[in-house]
Amino acid sequence: MKAIVLAAGRGSRMRALTEDRPKGLVELAGRPLFEWQLRALRGGGVEEVAVVRGYRGAAFDRYGLQTFENPAWESTNMVASLRCADPWLRQGPCIVSYSDIFYGAGSVARLAAAPGDRLAIAYDPDWRALWARRFDDPLSDAETFRLGGAGTVVEIGKKPRGYEEVEGQYMGLLRFTPSAWQRTTALLDSLEPAVSQRLDMTGLLGRLIAAGAEIGAVAIAEAWGEVDSETDLAVYEAALRAGEPGFSAVLG
Repeated sequence: MKAIVLAAGRGSRMRALTEDRPKGLVELAGRPLFEWQLRALRGGGVEEVAVVRGYRGAAFDRYGLQTFENPAWESTNMVASLRCADPWLRQGPCIVSYSDIFYGAGSVARLAAAPGDRLAIAYDPDWRALWARRFDDPLSDAETFRLGGAGTVVEIGKKPRGYEEVEGQYMGLLRFTPSAWQRTTALLDSLEPAVSQRLDMTGLLGRLIAAGAEIGAVAIAEAWGEVDSETDLAVYEAALRAGEPGFSAVLG
């Protein structure tokens, strides 16, 4: 199993924290987010890790990993960064991780072991407790996430009208197989270049579902987090200071 971390963006909402580094190298609990990801990926059975880089990409040189470049990182979105890693995605199964999240090795292992040859994504069925820490109104930042039969996702990425439309939250961790990637690139090639280059990941997943693709849903049980702001960092640091076992197990 290989893994690809999508780390081309700056993360402007992090303000001064990303003046001199990519968002994925912002520190949480004394360690860059990327290093927490490396630990979880390797602990979950990943043997090789590559980074898609852009903004201040040379900062990743110290890790000695395979790199892919997104020279258009300022004008494109995450799906364009993903396509930069096309050689690996064609070769074999790959875990794909956002660079602004943390998670445990168990979540990686569960996703890697997802049955079938389809695209699979990790999600948090107990998302509301985490969102309540991050937002006054959890629904204001949530996206629709609905499940169908056989553990598949049937809707994702829209603005929900109520909590009944949110059966979990996608966490920015996916597994592609070569056949799933082939279907993905066929869909992307059918779009106008301007649309494809600006497409975000949930937008891509929604289009795949609309085109009839099956996307597996893998529920995780470990603590995890998304770091979109300095406030998010404060939330997780506070949980660690309080000794909350879930966060301490993942970030300990």
